[in-house]
Amino acid sequence: MSEIVDARGLLCPLPVLRLRKRMRALDAGARITLLADDPAAVVDVPHFCAEAGHELVETREEDGAQVYVLRKG
Repeated sequence: MSEIVDARGLLCPLPVLRLRKRMRALDAGARITLLADDPAAVVDVPHFCAEAGHELVETREEDGAQVYVLRKG
């Protein structure tokens, strides 16, 4: 089961900062899911992945939140 970071209700840059903090403890290849409702996350999460070497596996909308599934690089 992948880890879930619930960042709903948080504004930029907090969703990505919370995600980055939780990812530190994960092994390479591990999956983590971020839930966010900050409109800036649409730009911030892909940028974070590109800069940090992680893979953005999936993005979707669910129950009014954006769902991002990442694989740690």
